Amino acid sequence: MPPKGKAAPKPKGPDTTKPSSSSLTAAAQPASSTATNNTTPPATINERSQRRVDECQPYEAARQKAGLSGLSQAEQFGWVSARFARSDAAARSRLGPKSQRELWRHVNDASLPVRVLKKKLVSNPWGVDRNGRDVGSYSPAQFDDRAAKRITLTVLAAASQAFRDRRERTKRIALEDQQNPDVVTDSEVQEEHERRREMATLRKELYGDKMPGKLAQDPEWDDVVPIPHEEPEGSLAAISYPEDYAEAISYLRAVMQNKEYSPRCLRLTEYIIGMNSSHYTVWLFRASIVIALKLPFVDELAWLNKVALEHLKNYQIWHHRHLLVENYYPSIAGSPEAVASFAAQEQAFLSDILEQDTKNYHVWSYRSYLVGKLGLWDSAAELAAIEAMIKDDVRNNSAWSHRFYLVFSNPAHSTAGTAATEPDPAAPTPIVDREVQYAQDKIHLAPQNQSPWNYLRGVLVKGGRKLGSVEPFVADFVRHLGVDDKEDVISTHALDLLAEIYAEKGDKEKADLALRRLGEKWDRIRIGYWEWRRKCLESPAAAAGGTEAGVAAAVAA
Repeated sequence: MPPKGKAAPKPKGPDTTKPSSSSLTAAAQPASSTATNNTTPPATINERSQRRVDECQPYEAARQKAGLSGLSQAEQFGWVSARFARSDAAARSRLGPKSQRELWRHVNDASLPVRVLKKKLVSNPWGVDRNGRDVGSYSPAQFDDRAAKRITLTVLAAASQAFRDRRERTKRIALEDQQNPDVVTDSEVQEEHERRREMATLRKELYGDKMPGKLAQDPEWDDVVPIPHEEPEGSLAAISYPEDYAEAISYLRAVMQNKEYSPRCLRLTEYIIGMNSSHYTVWLFRASIVIALKLPFVDELAWLNKVALEHLKNYQIWHHRHLLVENYYPSIAGSPEAVASFAAQEQAFLSDILEQDTKNYHVWSYRSYLVGKLGLWDSAAELAAIEAMIKDDVRNNSAWSHRFYLVFSNPAHSTAGTAATEPDPAAPTPIVDREVQYAQDKIHLAPQNQSPWNYLRGVLVKGGRKLGSVEPFVADFVRHLGVDDKEDVISTHALDLLAEIYAEKGDKEKADLALRRLGEKWDRIRIGYWEWRRKCLESPAAAAGGTEAGVAAAVAA
């Protein structure tokens, strides 16, 4: 008999033990998960991160809320499928091949995530900014701006390190004396300077880092280790230096310790002088640099002129000028024309300075030095300049003092070693006569001005003449001395000199009268001084040793 054919299989009914594919697909969008359906943009980075975590675990929020048993069968199956899909190969191998195929089919149909983001179990996972604010509280736009700055900073840091490496390589090649060394150009150094400045700004904005100083940002100073100033522990009066100044001084200590004389050190001194023009050590170091490098005298002097006009009352400026002239003069000493030209330039500049401050002691001291150094004793221009200043202000005692030095210290007609208050037999009679007449003419302009009276005394002493030689002139300023109704004193300085003239002649009575009237009426504020002078008439010992007592009496009065 032929074999019986197999009957067609009966269709199987639906398997109610497993969820259908449609239910699995629907389960991929659980009603309990609202994060994936939220179309509102996140307000902060923390909120955005939480949404992404929820999107990677679509059933986790519902499971944590209701528990696994509280989920529907489709949700439970989706949760289990997602867990197995994210598990490692060893865990999935516990399923048979058929079950694994079915698992992946469900994962694909439901678009379940196979990777998951884990929320960090730490506070402030994004860190904090320079103000202590949680970066996670930034808006996405703020966060993106911060991220862009961090990327820029990273790129700049890499470029800066590449510059350092290249420069070190250049130095090494130069030391090894190789051919065609790789050279770091000035433009590259400037680019690095700007790069460091930008990096410092970004670090301050991002992390609140303290801005490095000007020199720390300058590639030119990378090889110098600054020596900061350290106050003693527990010091009672620690000096609070400005940060820029303290940094500059720390670099100055380093280069001075290494005895480095270079153009960059010259620029460093200029930088420090701009902050503190009275720093004596900096000026000395600058002079050493100029001399060591044999820099052009004219250039340094032009720079110094600008500084002097900005800082009139500064001794260090004029001492620096003194050192420069001492170093420069030997190069022009053999040329009278060069000396005359330099003298004219200096006289013009000194006139400009003295126009602003006619009694600047430092300028007058330098002018006296210049006269001796350049031999301007017989300079008509120098004498005319002083006469012009006295004409402009007859009370300018500095100009009077300089004139006396110019006239009576001339080596051509003075005795070496003779003090200014001592007679000098070498002083020519015509010059003494001229200066006596000059002083008398200026006294007539302002009889109560002490400067020409002192000058007149000095000229008479220097010329070896008695004070009485000008008694007729002095007497014109004092009339009817001792007669109350008629006594008229035009100048107290004349009455003082008249008392000395009487004492010189031995007429103590008249000398005492002159001094007494000064104390009683014409100069009462110094009555103690005049009384001391009267006692000196009676006792020569008091005149020799009573100076302190006389001054004390004058002060007490």
